[in-house]
Amino acid sequence: MTESLAGWGGRSASSARVARPGDVEALRDELKNVGDRGLITRGLGRSYGDPAQNAGGTVLDLTDWDTVVDVDSGAPSVRVQAGISLDHLLRALLPLGLWLPVVPGTRQVTVGGAIAADVHGKNHHVDGSFGNHVSELDILLASGDIVTATPAGENAELFWATVGGMGLTGVVLEATIQLKEVETSYFVVDTERTSNLAQLLKTLETGDDDYTYSVAWFDTATTGDALGRGVVMRGNTATREALDPDKRQAALEFAAPQRGRVPVELPFGLVNPFTAKAFNALWYAKSPRHRTDEIQDITQFFHPLDVVGDWNRVYGPKGFCQYQFVVPFGEEAAFTSIVETIAQSGHVSSLNVLKRFGPGNRAPLSFPMAGWTLAIDLPVRAGLDTLLNHLDQLVLAAGGRIYLAKDSRISAATFAQMYPRLDEFRATRARFDPTHTFRSDLSRRLDL
Repeated sequence: MTESLAGWGGRSASSARVARPGDVEALRDELKNVGDRGLITRGLGRSYGDPAQNAGGTVLDLTDWDTVVDVDSGAPSVRVQAGISLDHLLRALLPLGLWLPVVPGTRQVTVGGAIAADVHGKNHHVDGSFGNHVSELDILLASGDIVTATPAGENAELFWATVGGMGLTGVVLEATIQLKEVETSYFVVDTERTSNLAQLLKTLETGDDDYTYSVAWFDTATTGDALGRGVVMRGNTATREALDPDKRQAALEFAAPQRGRVPVELPFGLVNPFTAKAFNALWYAKSPRHRTDEIQDITQFFHPLDVVGDWNRVYGPKGFCQYQFVVPFGEEAAFTSIVETIAQSGHVSSLNVLKRFGPGNRAPLSFPMAGWTLAIDLPVRAGLDTLLNHLDQLVLAAGGRIYLAKDSRISAATFAQMYPRLDEFRATRARFDPTHTFRSDLSRRLDL
């Protein structure tokens, strides 16, 4: 079937033939009969831009490939098909006292998507990104061959190009992921409010080592002395003893309810400069100045947006752009300048997430590097591209880069400057897919 596909931000939709192959032989048939526009795999469509789109070509929907193949409680590790969602996987693992080592801001992504984007979570400063914990991949190449790749084995080059490679090296069929052992599905959380950006950065820099998970929200609308005022939320996995007696009986319960969903796309966006400014002020005012040892469940601490399904519809038919960048430690002045530019632009975001990254990994297109990362959600309206192009240059001048899983508009030239190992990725891709069977709207836009 031909379908119109877009990323989670709702920008730059394109039409492609969508196939849902049921087994490996059906996948091989797709490879044999691929057209001039190539093919790309797609999971749950939670990349914000165009990496899982392929205008005029084929898109392979692998969300039915969602089996837990094996769980090794001794290692501990899990073997899964790549189409399984993190939501499904966590529901299977938690009763066994097991937890994924890296969980991003939504559970509604597939394992294949998490590998392709090398997703990160609130614990990157401790545990790195998702690819750091993958020990083996089975990959279907453009040739129809299935190869096994590991981080340090014969196909290590392919492994690291696939991690963060946005689906352009082959089809990930199965993956083995190392796990964490946990006593509960809850977290012990400390919350602290800060009065400006300088205090916010200092709080994170001096206190993060005491926590496995750390994240901050901050106000992108207020300027002057209160620029960047924020709320820091940090925590660790709760032990059974930390829970109230009534919670201990179901300590490993998957406590992450969805409260509803936005039923239809609204004819107009509810997020605009007025409502976003009001939300920023209200969120800051309602947050506690200092609170410690609060027990929070998965939704409260990890995935507050998963409470409402299809929440992206509140932005209306024009959609929104999530802009996420990282700049290295030592570039705090540049980071502050970027925040000032956003605050003074008139383009206001209410979903603003700041984290500290630890060192990056060996993947040439992996996004994280040691530094400060900020993600903001901006409604699409006149002047937005001009602002984002300007931010690109500020980020580039600071030695930083943007995140492919969130991008829908950066230029190929700017992207190449941000990712100095791009030619290394291109060479690996040429070795394993010399005819560029795997293609996407993103790969054409950025000349990957």
